Amino acid sequence: IAIWIQQTVVLVLMAGLLAVVVWRSRRFVIRQAAAVRERENLSRYFPPTVVDQFANSDEPLGAVRVQPVAVMFADIVGFSALAERSKPEQVVETLREFFARLESQIFDHGGTLDKFLGDGLMATFGTPFRGRRDAADAVACAQAMLDSIARWNGERTQRGLAEIRLSIGIHYGDVVLGDIGSERRLEFAVLGDVVNVASRIEGLTRRLACRAVVSEDVVHAVQTEIGEEAGALLTDFRRGKPQPIRGREQTVAIWTLGSAE
Repeated sequence: IAIWIQQTVVLVLMAGLLAVVVWRSRRFVIRQAAAVRERENLSRYFPPTVVDQFANSDEPLGAVRVQPVAVMFADIVGFSALAERSKPEQVVETLREFFARLESQIFDHGGTLDKFLGDGLMATFGTPFRGRRDAADAVACAQAMLDSIARWNGERTQRGLAEIRLSIGIHYGDVVLGDIGSERRLEFAVLGDVVNVASRIEGLTRRLACRAVVSEDVVHAVQTEIGEEAGALLTDFRRGKPQPIRGREQTVAIWTLGSAE
């Protein structure tokens, strides 16, 4: 009986130890899966290098602060008419391809995908961390976007589909960065007059019949960031007349890229 009791105790202890090991292993796997999922979610908004910085920081986004940022808005011109004459599934597929091409260029140029806006998007360069050439990266990204859409339009034409016309607006200046929301849901936001002006500048592409409009603040920032290289990057841009912006008393000095034709 003593031997049987001893064996039973040992068996119970071994079973308990195995249960603890299995429980700890499952917790570890679940935590790892959650970490991978969180990293993948971050990678949908931020470029890989920024995600790596988040992973190594106890306070990845930091406190609310003000810093200079290049803000970009990109949009499909005439999307309502396109959607009206297309089937719903075709509209969704078109948007998926469109956003995939733009998202790729944003991340390749170190930008942050802030949000999708129906048939357009907002991206920032210099968030959540400042770079050495944020304005230059934004301008280079805009040109790469236009080139990518041009190549896509070549493919669409061969398939008998309508071309997609992309319009882009960029402004540069101080914005407020920080988390907004409630205890149940937070969102990292970029706020300020620069964001509003960038949105209005994108809308100028219709009035001016061009592909992209950038403010003179962007041009000055590019020249400051990359010096003599700015000439090559801005060679296709042309200075335009100062434009009135809805909601502002003063006009905004702008530069334009490409004709709408």
